Amino acid sequence: MPPCSSENIRRIKRTSTGVSSLRRWVQNFFRTAPAIPAHSLSELYSKIDFKRFESVLQCRIRTKSLFFQAVLHRSYLQFADTQEIQSNERLEFLGDSILNMVVAERLYMLYPDAEEGDLTIMRARLVNRKALVCYAKQIHLRDFLLLSNSASQTAEKGADTILADAYEAVIGAVYLDGGLDEAKRFVERQLTSALREGTLQEADENYKSALLEYAQSKGMSVPHYTIMKEEGPDHDRTFTVEVSIGDGKSGIGIGKNKKEAEQAAAQHALSLLGEQQSAAKEHSAS
Repeated sequence: MPPCSSENIRRIKRTSTGVSSLRRWVQNFFRTAPAIPAHSLSELYSKIDFKRFESVLQCRIRTKSLFFQAVLHRSYLQFADTQEIQSNERLEFLGDSILNMVVAERLYMLYPDAEEGDLTIMRARLVNRKALVCYAKQIHLRDFLLLSNSASQTAEKGADTILADAYEAVIGAVYLDGGLDEAKRFVERQLTSALREGTLQEADENYKSALLEYAQSKGMSVPHYTIMKEEGPDHDRTFTVEVSIGDGKSGIGIGKNKKEAEQAAAQHALSLLGEQQSAAKEHSAS
């Protein structure tokens, strides 16, 4: 045991003092770290060109707060010094319901002889995430979104979720601000434009989404995809996928990757389901 000399005692005190000083410095550093600059409500509003927004929407903006909320991603709440604002998530919930209702009514009127399953498939192709992104791009919605830097980078890299959710929130804002008729005109105008310009072609090919919508409308279980076979060298693989739905009805698809094969399987399953419906309809008519 080392002798308890005065020199050892002084060394221990210096060491203890150094540790305590370092601890205090670290605590003070984090306590006094510069906070994210907060903005007042008026400063936040000034970040949106409401006249241009009104022009691209082709809707009169009466209540700016609704449309401000529609483009406000939750990542941006940290920049506000007020508790009065909310992110666009509640408006997204409302807009999603309105969108589905308007599209369902439009399809019901356009196709009086279509079966429920066919209408469900068509609606899925018009309201899936890819379709929403198409609509959002038509009105340059990305230019108006309020996002944090990290969320903005995610959106620029092609994350469709942020853009699709904001589009639904805009529908909710249009409805609350101008009523159901104006919301219907907005949605139908977007649909007509997208179909005319062919921007929904890629969205129309989302057969997995259409099959899921069909299964949900019929109270069936979620479609289950199984890889049945993988063939070929690593650089040129071919996948065979089977999808089962409901009482065992299935489709088979082949593709160069798992995603492509699943889409093909879903397309095959939808085709078989359509044939079954047609046969049932002919049988009931005879």
